[in-house]
Amino acid sequence: MLALPIASIAWTVTHEEVFREPREWCAARSHDCRFLALRKFFYLFTCEYCFSHWVTAFFLVVTRFTLLYSGWRGYLVAGFALVWIANIYMSFFGRLRLDIREERAEIAVKEKEAEAKQITDDVAKRAHLRKLV
Repeated sequence: MLALPIASIAWTVTHEEVFREPREWCAARSHDCRFLALRKFFYLFTCEYCFSHWVTAFFLVVTRFTLLYSGWRGYLVAGFALVWIANIYMSFFGRLRLDIREERAEIAVKEKEAEAKQITDDVAKRAHLRKLV
């Protein structure tokens, strides 16, 4: 369950509109910075996989969650497991959003085709009525 908020936070920061401006600024800095360490630091805020590691580290510190082992080994195992599960969730969510976007595009095309057909039918009806009059 801990992977769900990790995935949600990582996805929101790296994909959603609410963080678009800071993300674009970080993306620009990740290309323009002179130092490699700074480029990598700013890149973290543009990649959901990379950012999920830091969100996971934060959650591990806050919750003190360990997996299988106590101590640092439990934190290490828990960290990689949580990152892996969170990224599976983000992959499913990304695929779901892609499917929804494709369906919306198909619906928009069908609606335009229906509108064009309706206009064509209306023009044909008017021409037919003119011939009758």
